[in-house]
Amino acid sequence: MSKGNSILVLGAGELGMAMLRVLARRAALKADLSLAVLLRPSTIASSDPEKSKDVAELRGLDIEFVEGDLAAQTDEELATTFARFNTVISCTGFAGGRGVQRKIARAALAAGVRRYLPWQFGVDYDVIGRDSAQDLFDEQLDVRELLRSQTRTEWIIVSTGMFTSFLFDPAFGVVDLAEHTVNALGSWDNAVTVTTPEDIATLTAEILFAEPRISNQVVYVAGDTVTYRQVADTVDEVLGIKVRRKEWTVPDLIRQWDEKPQDALRKYRVVFAQGRGVAWDMKRTFNAQRNIRVCGLDEWARDNLSFMPVTA
Repeated sequence: MSKGNSILVLGAGELGMAMLRVLARRAALKADLSLAVLLRPSTIASSDPEKSKDVAELRGLDIEFVEGDLAAQTDEELATTFARFNTVISCTGFAGGRGVQRKIARAALAAGVRRYLPWQFGVDYDVIGRDSAQDLFDEQLDVRELLRSQTRTEWIIVSTGMFTSFLFDPAFGVVDLAEHTVNALGSWDNAVTVTTPEDIATLTAEILFAEPRISNQVVYVAGDTVTYRQVADTVDEVLGIKVRRKEWTVPDLIRQWDEKPQDALRKYRVVFAQGRGVAWDMKRTFNAQRNIRVCGLDEWARDNLSFMPVTA
Protein backbone atom coordinates (compact mmCIF):
# COMPACT_ATOMS: atom_id res chain seq x y z
CA MET A 1 0.00 0.00 0.00
CA SER A 2 1.40 3.39 -0.94
CA LYS A 3 1.14 6.09 1.70
CA GLY A 4 -1.17 8.30 -0.38
CA ASN A 5 -4.59 8.81 1.22
CA SER A 6 -4.33 5.79 3.51
CA ILE A 7 -5.81 5.30 6.96
CA LEU A 8 -4.71 2.84 9.66
CA VAL A 9 -7.16 2.15 12.49
CA LEU A 10 -5.68 0.71 15.66
CA GLY A 11 -7.95 -1.88 17.24
CA ALA A 12 -11.29 -3.46 16.38
CA GLY A 13 -13.23 -3.30 19.61
CA GLU A 14 -16.62 -1.62 19.93
CA LEU A 15 -15.42 1.76 18.67
CA GLY A 16 -12.86 0.35 16.25
CA MET A 17 -15.45 -1.77 14.47
CA ALA A 18 -17.82 1.18 14.21
CA MET A 19 -15.01 3.37 12.87
CA LEU A 20 -13.96 0.76 10.30
CA ARG A 21 -17.53 0.32 9.03
CA VAL A 22 -17.96 4.06 8.51
CA LEU A 23 -14.55 4.52 6.86
CA ALA A 24 -15.06 1.46 4.65
CA ARG A 25 -18.18 3.09 3.22
CA ARG A 26 -16.10 6.17 2.44
CA ALA A 27 -13.31 4.10 0.90
CA ALA A 28 -15.80 2.30 -1.35
CA LEU A 29 -16.71 5.66 -2.89
CA LYS A 30 -13.21 7.19 -3.05
CA ALA A 31 -10.72 5.48 -5.32
CA ASP A 32 -7.77 7.21 -3.68
CA LEU A 33 -8.72 6.19 -0.11
CA SER A 34 -7.42 2.92 1.36
CA LEU A 35 -8.11 1.45 4.78
CA ALA A 36 -6.24 -0.93 7.09
CA VAL A 37 -6.61 -2.19 10.65
CA LEU A 38 -3.86 -3.18 13.07
CA LEU A 39 -4.68 -6.42 14.89
CA ARG A 40 -2.74 -8.91 16.98
CA PRO A 41 -1.99 -12.14 15.06
CA SER A 42 -3.89 -14.04 17.75
CA THR A 43 -7.00 -11.98 17.00
CA ILE A 44 -6.81 -12.61 13.27
CA ALA A 45 -6.44 -16.37 13.85
CA SER A 46 -8.84 -16.56 16.81
CA SER A 47 -11.45 -19.32 17.00
CA ASP A 48 -13.56 -17.24 19.40
CA PRO A 49 -16.96 -16.84 17.65
CA GLU A 50 -17.26 -13.10 18.26
CA LYS A 51 -13.72 -12.34 17.10
CA SER A 52 -14.08 -14.65 14.10
CA LYS A 53 -17.30 -12.88 13.15
CA ASP A 54 -15.60 -9.46 13.31
CA VAL A 55 -12.59 -10.66 11.32
CA ALA A 56 -14.88 -12.09 8.64
CA GLU A 57 -16.79 -8.81 8.46
CA LEU A 58 -13.59 -6.82 8.07
CA ARG A 59 -12.40 -9.12 5.30
CA GLY A 60 -15.74 -8.59 3.58
CA LEU A 61 -15.22 -4.83 3.76
CA ASP A 62 -11.92 -5.22 1.88
CA ILE A 63 -9.88 -3.85 4.78
CA GLU A 64 -6.19 -4.72 4.86
CA PHE A 65 -4.97 -6.53 7.99
CA VAL A 66 -1.73 -5.31 9.51
CA GLU A 67 -0.30 -7.54 12.22
CA GLY A 68 0.99 -5.84 15.35
CA ASP A 69 0.88 -5.71 19.13
CA LEU A 70 0.71 -2.24 20.63
CA ALA A 71 1.66 -3.40 24.10
CA ALA A 72 4.54 -5.70 23.11
CA GLN A 73 6.19 -3.81 20.26
CA THR A 74 8.70 -1.01 20.69
CA ASP A 75 8.25 2.59 19.61
CA GLU A 76 10.58 1.94 16.69
CA GLU A 77 8.71 -1.15 15.52
CA LEU A 78 5.38 0.64 15.66
CA ALA A 79 6.82 3.67 13.87
CA THR A 80 7.95 1.42 11.02
CA THR A 81 4.40 0.13 10.68
CA PHE A 82 2.77 3.56 10.97
CA ALA A 83 5.11 5.13 8.40
CA ARG A 84 3.21 3.43 5.58
CA PHE A 85 0.11 5.44 6.32
CA ASN A 86 -1.09 8.97 5.90
CA THR A 87 -3.47 8.92 8.90
CA VAL A 88 -3.51 6.84 12.10
CA ILE A 89 -6.64 6.63 14.28
CA SER A 90 -6.28 4.98 17.68
CA CYS A 91 -9.38 3.10 18.86
CA THR A 92 -7.59 0.99 21.46
CA GLY A 93 -8.97 2.28 24.76
CA PHE A 94 -7.02 1.73 27.96
CA ALA A 95 -6.90 -2.05 27.57
CA GLY A 96 -3.26 -2.06 26.49
CA GLY A 97 -2.12 -0.94 29.93
CA ARG A 98 -0.17 2.00 31.29
CA GLY A 99 2.19 3.77 28.95
CA VAL A 100 0.69 2.42 25.73
CA GLN A 101 -1.05 5.68 24.77
CA ARG A 102 2.23 7.59 25.13
CA LYS A 103 4.04 4.90 23.13
CA ILE A 104 1.53 5.06 20.28
CA ALA A 105 1.77 8.86 20.14
CA ARG A 106 5.58 8.77 20.12
CA ALA A 107 5.53 6.19 17.33
CA ALA A 108 3.08 8.22 15.24
CA LEU A 109 5.29 11.29 15.53
CA ALA A 110 8.48 9.33 14.80
CA ALA A 111 6.80 7.81 11.75
CA GLY A 112 5.96 11.27 10.41
CA VAL A 113 2.32 10.43 9.75
CA ARG A 114 0.47 13.41 8.36
CA ARG A 115 -2.48 13.16 10.78
CA TYR A 116 -2.96 11.41 14.11
CA LEU A 117 -6.17 10.95 16.07
CA PRO A 118 -5.25 9.59 19.52
CA TRP A 119 -7.48 7.58 21.82
CA GLN A 120 -9.06 10.60 23.50
CA PHE A 121 -12.67 9.67 22.74
CA GLY A 122 -13.90 10.56 26.19
CA VAL A 123 -13.89 13.43 28.66
CA ASP A 124 -12.13 16.80 28.54
CA TYR A 125 -8.82 15.94 30.17
CA ASP A 126 -7.60 19.53 29.99
CA VAL A 127 -10.45 20.68 32.25
CA ILE A 128 -10.15 17.72 34.63
CA GLY A 129 -6.42 18.34 34.98
CA ARG A 130 -3.70 16.26 36.54
CA ASP A 131 -3.87 14.16 39.71
CA SER A 132 -7.55 13.31 39.37
CA ALA A 133 -9.04 10.21 41.01
CA GLN A 134 -8.59 8.34 37.71
CA ASP A 135 -4.80 8.28 37.43
CA LEU A 136 -4.93 6.93 33.86
CA PHE A 137 -6.08 10.39 32.80
CA ASP A 138 -2.63 11.87 33.45
CA GLU A 139 -1.30 9.81 30.55
CA GLN A 140 -3.93 11.39 28.30
CA LEU A 141 -2.58 14.79 29.28
CA ASP A 142 0.95 13.59 28.52
CA VAL A 143 -0.22 12.68 25.02
CA ARG A 144 -1.79 16.10 24.53
CA GLU A 145 1.40 17.83 25.64
CA LEU A 146 3.45 15.69 23.26
CA LEU A 147 1.21 16.48 20.29
CA ARG A 148 1.07 20.19 21.09
CA SER A 149 4.86 20.39 21.40
CA GLN A 150 5.45 19.66 17.71
CA THR A 151 4.27 20.88 14.31
CA ARG A 152 5.21 18.10 11.88
CA THR A 153 2.16 15.88 12.47
CA GLU A 154 -1.34 17.30 12.51
CA TRP A 155 -3.55 16.01 15.30
CA ILE A 156 -7.25 16.02 16.09
CA ILE A 157 -8.73 15.16 19.48
CA VAL A 158 -12.41 14.20 19.42
CA SER A 159 -14.05 14.66 22.83
CA THR A 160 -17.18 12.55 23.06
CA GLY A 161 -18.07 12.05 26.71
CA MET A 162 -18.75 8.47 27.77
CA PHE A 163 -20.30 5.81 25.57
CA THR A 164 -24.08 6.04 26.03
CA SER A 165 -24.28 2.34 26.90
CA PHE A 166 -21.72 2.77 29.71
CA LEU A 167 -24.14 5.02 31.57
CA PHE A 168 -26.45 2.00 31.81
CA ASP A 169 -23.76 -0.59 32.56
CA PRO A 170 -24.67 -2.28 35.87
CA ALA A 171 -20.99 -2.32 36.85
CA PHE A 172 -20.78 1.48 36.58
CA GLY A 173 -23.64 1.71 39.05
CA VAL A 174 -25.62 4.73 37.84
CA VAL A 175 -28.60 2.81 36.49
CA ASP A 176 -29.45 -0.35 38.46
CA LEU A 177 -32.45 -1.83 36.72
CA ALA A 178 -32.43 -4.96 38.88
CA GLU A 179 -33.05 -2.76 41.92
CA HIS A 180 -35.20 -0.15 40.13
CA THR A 181 -32.67 2.47 41.23
CA VAL A 182 -30.81 5.38 39.66
CA ASN A 183 -27.80 6.71 41.55
CA ALA A 184 -26.76 10.30 40.87
CA LEU A 185 -23.02 10.93 40.86
CA GLY A 186 -22.40 14.06 42.93
CA SER A 187 -25.85 15.58 42.63
CA TRP A 188 -29.03 15.31 40.59
CA ASP A 189 -28.09 18.50 38.74
CA ASN A 190 -24.68 17.17 37.66
CA ALA A 191 -24.54 16.61 33.91
CA VAL A 192 -22.78 14.06 31.74
CA THR A 193 -22.18 13.99 27.99
CA VAL A 194 -22.83 10.68 26.22
CA THR A 195 -22.38 9.51 22.61
CA THR A 196 -22.86 6.14 20.93
CA PRO A 197 -19.85 4.48 19.27
CA GLU A 198 -21.70 4.60 15.94
CA ASP A 199 -22.15 8.36 16.22
CA ILE A 200 -18.55 8.82 17.36
CA ALA A 201 -17.38 6.98 14.24
CA THR A 202 -19.67 8.92 11.92
CA LEU A 203 -18.71 12.28 13.40
CA THR A 204 -15.00 11.43 13.43
CA ALA A 205 -15.16 10.68 9.71
CA GLU A 206 -16.98 13.97 9.12
CA ILE A 207 -14.30 15.82 11.09
CA LEU A 208 -11.51 14.01 9.27
CA PHE A 209 -12.82 14.92 5.81
CA ALA A 210 -14.25 18.35 6.70
CA GLU A 211 -13.56 21.39 4.55
CA PRO A 212 -11.95 23.67 5.49
CA ARG A 213 -9.52 21.18 6.98
CA ILE A 214 -9.66 20.67 10.75
CA SER A 215 -6.31 20.20 12.47
CA ASN A 216 -4.45 20.70 15.74
CA GLN A 217 -7.52 21.20 17.90
CA VAL A 218 -9.97 19.55 20.25
CA VAL A 219 -13.36 19.01 18.63
CA TYR A 220 -16.39 18.42 20.85
CA VAL A 221 -19.20 16.10 19.82
CA ALA A 222 -22.16 14.73 21.76
CA GLY A 223 -25.13 12.48 21.37
CA ASP A 224 -26.67 14.16 24.39
CA THR A 225 -25.81 16.08 27.53
CA VAL A 226 -28.12 15.21 30.42
CA THR A 227 -28.37 15.57 34.17
CA TYR A 228 -28.76 12.51 36.37
CA ARG A 229 -32.28 13.71 37.10
CA GLN A 230 -33.03 13.53 33.38
CA VAL A 231 -31.54 10.03 33.28
CA ALA A 232 -33.90 8.88 36.05
CA ASP A 233 -36.86 10.58 34.38
CA THR A 234 -36.04 8.86 31.09
CA VAL A 235 -35.87 5.42 32.72
CA ASP A 236 -39.22 6.08 34.43
CA GLU A 237 -40.87 7.12 31.19
CA VAL A 238 -39.42 4.47 28.88
CA LEU A 239 -39.98 1.51 31.21
CA GLY A 240 -43.15 2.78 32.84
CA ILE A 241 -41.74 2.37 36.35
CA LYS A 242 -40.84 4.69 39.21
CA VAL A 243 -37.19 4.23 40.07
CA ARG A 244 -35.75 4.83 43.49
CA ARG A 245 -33.38 7.77 43.44
CA LYS A 246 -30.19 7.88 45.49
CA GLU A 247 -27.64 10.66 45.52
CA TRP A 248 -24.03 9.57 45.88
CA THR A 249 -22.17 12.64 47.08
CA VAL A 250 -18.50 13.22 46.33
CA PRO A 251 -17.52 12.35 49.95
CA ASP A 252 -19.60 9.15 49.69
CA LEU A 253 -17.81 8.13 46.51
CA ILE A 254 -14.36 9.01 47.85
CA ARG A 255 -15.06 6.76 50.84
CA GLN A 256 -16.08 3.94 48.49
CA TRP A 257 -12.89 4.49 46.49
CA ASP A 258 -10.76 4.46 49.65
CA GLU A 259 -12.18 1.00 50.45
CA LYS A 260 -10.92 -0.33 47.08
CA PRO A 261 -8.29 2.12 45.82
CA GLN A 262 -7.42 0.05 42.73
CA ASP A 263 -11.04 -0.24 41.55
CA ALA A 264 -11.14 1.61 38.21
CA LEU A 265 -14.92 2.08 38.24
CA ARG A 266 -14.82 3.73 41.67
CA LYS A 267 -12.17 6.10 40.34
CA TYR A 268 -14.41 6.98 37.39
CA ARG A 269 -17.40 7.64 39.68
CA VAL A 270 -15.41 10.18 41.70
CA VAL A 271 -14.33 12.03 38.55
CA PHE A 272 -17.84 12.17 37.14
CA ALA A 273 -19.29 13.19 40.52
CA GLN A 274 -16.89 16.14 40.69
CA GLY A 275 -18.51 17.37 37.49
CA ARG A 276 -15.51 18.97 35.76
CA GLY A 277 -14.77 18.23 32.12
CA VAL A 278 -17.40 15.51 31.78
CA ALA A 279 -20.19 17.50 30.10
CA TRP A 280 -20.52 20.28 27.53
CA ASP A 281 -23.34 22.27 25.97
CA MET A 282 -24.83 20.62 22.90
CA LYS A 283 -24.79 23.98 21.11
CA ARG A 284 -20.98 24.04 21.03
CA THR A 285 -20.66 20.58 19.47
CA PHE A 286 -19.48 19.87 15.93
CA ASN A 287 -22.65 17.89 15.21
CA ALA A 288 -24.98 20.68 16.36
CA GLN A 289 -23.08 23.30 14.39
CA ARG A 290 -23.17 21.12 11.25
CA ASN A 291 -26.75 19.97 11.88
CA ILE A 292 -25.75 16.28 11.89
CA ARG A 293 -28.33 13.96 13.42
CA VAL A 294 -27.21 11.91 16.42
CA CYS A 295 -28.80 9.46 18.85
CA GLY A 296 -29.93 11.19 22.05
CA LEU A 297 -30.54 9.57 25.43
CA ASP A 298 -34.29 9.13 24.96
CA GLU A 299 -33.88 7.43 21.57
CA TRP A 300 -31.13 5.15 22.88
CA ALA A 301 -33.21 4.20 25.91
CA ARG A 302 -36.27 3.37 23.81
CA ASP A 303 -34.18 1.24 21.47
CA ASN A 304 -32.21 -0.58 24.18
CA LEU A 305 -33.76 -0.52 27.65
CA SER A 306 -36.64 -2.77 26.67
CA PHE A 307 -34.08 -5.56 26.16
CA MET A 308 -32.53 -5.15 29.61
CA PRO A 309 -33.74 -7.25 32.55
CA VAL A 310 -36.03 -5.46 34.99
CA THR A 311 -37.11 -7.51 37.99
CA ALA A 312 -40.24 -6.91 39.97
